[in-house]
Amino acid sequence: MARPDELTFAPLGGVGEIGMNLSIYGLGNRHQRSWLAVDLGVSFGDEEHLPGIDLIMPDIRFLEKERKNLVGLVLTHAHEDHFGAIIDLWPKLKCPIYATQFSASLFEAKCNSERNPPKIPVTVVPSGGRIDLGPFNVEFIPVAHSIPESHALAIHTSAGTVLHTGDWKIDPTPIIGKPTDERRLRELGDAGVLALIGDSTNAVREGRSPSEAEVAKTITELVKKAKGRVAVTTFASNVARLRAVADAAKAAGREVVVVGRAMERVVQVARETGFLDGVQNFRGADLYGHFPPDKVLAICTGSQGEPRAALSRIANDDHPQVTLNKGDCVIFSSRTIPGNEKAVGAIINGLVTQGIEVITDRTDLVHVSGHPRRDELRDMISWVRPQLLIPVHGEALHLSEHAKLARAAGVPKVLICRDGDLVRLGPGEPAIIEELPSGRLYKDGSILEESKSRAVVERKKLAFAGCVFVAVAVTEKGELADDPEVDLVGIPEKNTAGEIIDEIVFDTVVSTVEGLPRARRRDPDAMAESVRRAVRATINQHWGKKPLCYVHVLTV
Repeated sequence: MARPDELTFAPLGGVGEIGMNLSIYGLGNRHQRSWLAVDLGVSFGDEEHLPGIDLIMPDIRFLEKERKNLVGLVLTHAHEDHFGAIIDLWPKLKCPIYATQFSASLFEAKCNSERNPPKIPVTVVPSGGRIDLGPFNVEFIPVAHSIPESHALAIHTSAGTVLHTGDWKIDPTPIIGKPTDERRLRELGDAGVLALIGDSTNAVREGRSPSEAEVAKTITELVKKAKGRVAVTTFASNVARLRAVADAAKAAGREVVVVGRAMERVVQVARETGFLDGVQNFRGADLYGHFPPDKVLAICTGSQGEPRAALSRIANDDHPQVTLNKGDCVIFSSRTIPGNEKAVGAIINGLVTQGIEVITDRTDLVHVSGHPRRDELRDMISWVRPQLLIPVHGEALHLSEHAKLARAAGVPKVLICRDGDLVRLGPGEPAIIEELPSGRLYKDGSILEESKSRAVVERKKLAFAGCVFVAVAVTEKGELADDPEVDLVGIPEKNTAGEIIDEIVFDTVVSTVEGLPRARRRDPDAMAESVRRAVRATINQHWGKKPLCYVHVLTV
C-alpha cells in the first residue's frame, strides 16, 4: 500500500532527447496526488523526417486528466526548450505559472508578438525566493547558464527535498547575473537531499566549461582586428553574449545594429529588466548602411541556419537592409544544435564563397556551452550529496554517462528513466512504479496534431514518393463514360527509357478498368482499390518508388 506521503517524479519530455522539457512531481498516495509541473518546452521539427512541422511539444494528456490536482507550473528559465510550449498548451491546463522577472517579461513579450495573444497570467517570484504550492515548497536557487535568471529548484516536501537543477554550469565570471550559488547548494546538502534530478547535456565532455568572460575577451580581440564590416550571430536569448559583443564594438569604435525580430525582443526585455544597464543604445537595421564599414557591427539572428532568420537572408543577399561584401567578417558565437548542421553549413559555405571571413568555435573561443561538463557535475554531486541521482536533459548516451559518473562519485542510488516513467523517489526504495501516458504533439501550421495523425504520417510519404490523383467516370453498367483524369504530383515526368510516366499511368488505369470482371466494375470501391494497386505497381516498376494514390470513381 502506498504511503500517503509518497514523493514521485515523472519526465513527460526531455529525457532520452534534447529539448521539449516537462517534468512533474507528485505527492500523496496512488489514489490522490498533488502535482507540480516544472517547465513546458518545445523541440524543433526536422524537415527531413517531419516536413512542414515547425515545433514538437510534449503530450500532456495525463496532466489534463489531473488538472484539478495540478498546483502550478514553475519555470526554471526562459529558453524555448523549457517554456516554448506554454502558449499552445496552457489553455488545456489553465494552472498558475511562476517565474522570475526576466523569464516572465520575455514570456509576455513572446505572447505580445502573437497574432491573437492569449491572456496567460504569470506570478513573478524573486530570485532566491520561496513559494508554497499545495504540499510543495519551491525555492529558486540562482545558477549560471546562457540566459539571465536561470534557477535550480529545491522542492521541499514532507517526504524530503529534491534538487531539480534545470540547465546550469559553474561560471565564476558570468558577465550577467549571479554565479551558481555554491553556498546555498552546500547548505541543502548539509540538510539532506533525497534526490538530484540533473542536467546531462555535456556529460560526455571532460573538464569544465570555459567562462563567458573568456569568450568576451576573444570577441573583443577579433572585432578590434577586423577591417571591414562585422556581423555576429548568437542565440538571441544569450544576453551576456549580447553585452560582450556590445562592449567589443564600443572598444573598436563601432555602432551596434540589431537585426532580427527575436533579437530585438530580447534586447528590449533585457533593457527593461536592467541586464543591459550602462550599454550603449543599439541602432535599427534601417541605419546599417549609413555607417562606414569599419564603424558598424551587426548582431544577427540565424545562428542555427533558420531559413527566414537575418543571417540566412544576408548570406543569400536578399536582406532588404543589411549586406556583407568581400573582406567582411561573420562570427558564429554559438554551437550548432544537432540536426542543424546541414543548414548552418550551407550558410557558412555561402558566405565563404562570397569572400567573407567566417569565424566559428572550431578555431577561436567565440562560444561556450551553458551546460556543465564532467568536473562540474562532480562538484554539484559533492556539494549536494544526494541519496539518489536521476539524469535528465539528454539523449541515451548523455544519461548513461551521467549515471556512470554519479556511481563513481559515490552516489548511493542512480536510476535511469524514460519519458512517461513514474519514479518513486521515497520513502522506500526508488523504483519505476508506473507508466504514464506520454508522447509528442506536432505543431502543424496553427494546428496541434498527434504523432500518429494522418497529416503527419502522409506528409512523410508525400515528401518521399509524391502522389497520384485518378478520377474515373463509369456508367451504371461499369463502362468508362469518358477518359480517366490522371494528375501526378512530385513524380518524374519520364522513366529511364524516356517514356512519359503520365501516359503510362493513363494506359494502366484504362486497361485495369476494362480488365475487371463485370461485378467488380459495378462496385465503385472495388474498382477504386484495383486501380490504386495497379497504378502504384506500375509507377514502382518504372521509378522504383510507390507514391500515395487516391482514386475517385464517379457513376454517371
